Amino acid sequence: MKVGVPKETASGERRVALVPDSAKRLAEAGVEVAVESGAGTAAGFLDEAYEASGAKVVGDAFAGADAVAKVQQPSAEEVARLGDGQILIAFLQPLVNGDLVRALAERRVTAFSMDSIPRITRAQPMDALSSQSTVSGYKGTLIAADHLPKFMPMLTTAAGTIPPARILVLGAGVAGLQAIATARRLGAVVSAFDVRPAVKEQVESLGATFLELDVEGAEGQGGYAVALSDDQHEREQQLIARHVAESDAVITTALIPGREAPILITAEAARGMRPGSVIVDLAAEAGGNCELTKPGETVVENGVTLVGELNLPSSMPLHASQMYSRNVWTFLNHLLGGGSELTLDFEDEITRETCVTHEGKVLKEPVAA
Repeated sequence: MKVGVPKETASGERRVALVPDSAKRLAEAGVEVAVESGAGTAAGFLDEAYEASGAKVVGDAFAGADAVAKVQQPSAEEVARLGDGQILIAFLQPLVNGDLVRALAERRVTAFSMDSIPRITRAQPMDALSSQSTVSGYKGTLIAADHLPKFMPMLTTAAGTIPPARILVLGAGVAGLQAIATARRLGAVVSAFDVRPAVKEQVESLGATFLELDVEGAEGQGGYAVALSDDQHEREQQLIARHVAESDAVITTALIPGREAPILITAEAARGMRPGSVIVDLAAEAGGNCELTKPGETVVENGVTLVGELNLPSSMPLHASQMYSRNVWTFLNHLLGGGSELTLDFEDEITRETCVTHEGKVLKEPVAA
């Protein structure tokens, strides 16, 4: 079997799908790995490191590959280079990318989406959403600290005592919990809210205060929160607004698969924060959790800085690539059954739930807007 690793073509993407360590593991298992020249350079992995790992550095990673491993979804030009029976592994977001999914089916590509890995115990080492959310939560907190015009920790100096910053984290999934842990390490006083009461213990174990706002939602498939009713959502916004006003920085992380991110902070609530306050919206790629967020931009409204940066994992490409590569290697090893030849067992939950297209058919339909 041959696995191709092309250089990412999406604007600003610095990650690579397989790092030399994972390439070495595959080579030792009898799998040929072909890496496009320069594919790992932006993440700190040079061609020489791939060659030393047993991989081949090539000009075209698609040619002759049984499977192609990517980070971002393929461009139209890359889809055209994929053929009948080839396997594609990448972040495809099939619930919102209907045109891409249909194009892959038309090319008879067997496509696996790394954001569709089921959240079951034996699939945890393959859970790329969690690994990349860890990066986002960490980096989002550093961005908040960078934009704040004050210290995060309490400081006692000859010039007096400086109180710690107050940080509010909305959403306590993987990104939110990492944001909490990082803000606590920086010395901030942290509080957090999530509609899923089951996460309270996790929040408190990290030294943060869990806000009980009398708004309780359900936990859906994959551990994600289910969208609230309109009445409940409006009440949620009202209750959150008071805590937002008392915070120096707010980090938002709430996402619902296949849907726009829920608005947790209204424009009025954001403008009601003290001048110099910061909102870092980690849900910007899905529209944002703040009504004033402009995806891909950093703006100032009424003295409040709103950060809507996209693709934060790419801003830390070395560790983000290492984590994603381990996810991809583990998933490939699953498909290989521990050997060097592909075995697609659609009775297996991981294979079945992750597969988006196969033999010209769309297996995961996009959701209605």
